[in-house]
Amino acid sequence: MSNITKPNGYKSGLDIRMTEIAIKQIKDFFEDELARELKLTRVSAPLFVKPETGLNDNLNGVERPVAFDVKGIDGDRVEVVHSLAKWKRMALKRYGFSSGEGLYTDMNAIRRDEDLDNLHSVYVDQWDWEKIIDKSQRTEETLKSIVRQIYSVFKRTEDYITGIYPSLKRFLPQDIFFVTTQELEDMYPGLTPKERERELAKEKRAVFIMKIGDTLKSGTKHDGRAPDYDDWALNGDIVFYYPVLDIAYEVSSMGIRVDEDSLAAQLKKAGCEDRKSLPFH
Repeated sequence: MSNITKPNGYKSGLDIRMTEIAIKQIKDFFEDELARELKLTRVSAPLFVKPETGLNDNLNGVERPVAFDVKGIDGDRVEVVHSLAKWKRMALKRYGFSSGEGLYTDMNAIRRDEDLDNLHSVYVDQWDWEKIIDKSQRTEETLKSIVRQIYSVFKRTEDYITGIYPSLKRFLPQDIFFVTTQELEDMYPGLTPKERERELAKEKRAVFIMKIGDTLKSGTKHDGRAPDYDDWALNGDIVFYYPVLDIAYEVSSMGIRVDEDSLAAQLKKAGCEDRKSLPFH
């Protein structure tokens, strides 16, 4: 069941044709700026993978992939990707990238169990990127630095598109605000995780919510994360406040990937130690 709403009195600043043109302009500008800012090279990506490779993203661990058999590979079963979080790590090695370099792709996916609303669809079309860092850079400061770089791309994109279409309004603040999931729970102990995000995003307008996936002091999780890609101590979501719908919305889910120690620890916490045998790991 979808939950799509239209605010009373809402009127688009552009007609439907100009909206399509503006979307293309935003995508092109953002793509070029992101690639330049993070030193990324565009590559092609798969639409589906074999489940036994372990390359599909389990997201929160409950979403069902779309699967089908393929005649040309002896009827083997494949799954439409949920995301490319794991595939990108293998691609970095395959393409021979070095430290400080990375890749990005225009990822297409199908998420059959997605909760549908104004911002979420069964069909996913998003920029997906990954870059190599040295082990010594696996720090919170590295994560924050990259978040600031990405945020600067959002800011430049906002300046670019509002410069072309003056009827569009700027929403983003000068700087992004950093907070951990535990700090957020401490701020709003009586609210749900999504309600906490909305309250803080409404105040700050742009926030990076860090350390997602592990259990909080309350005994609950802020949100789920697969145990075998992001390090739960070095990840987060970029969240903006959108006043038109009066909501907080996630524009980027990202993080520094697991190393040997954090992978083993998170697989144990999640009860997924059987995944150690998958080729991806």
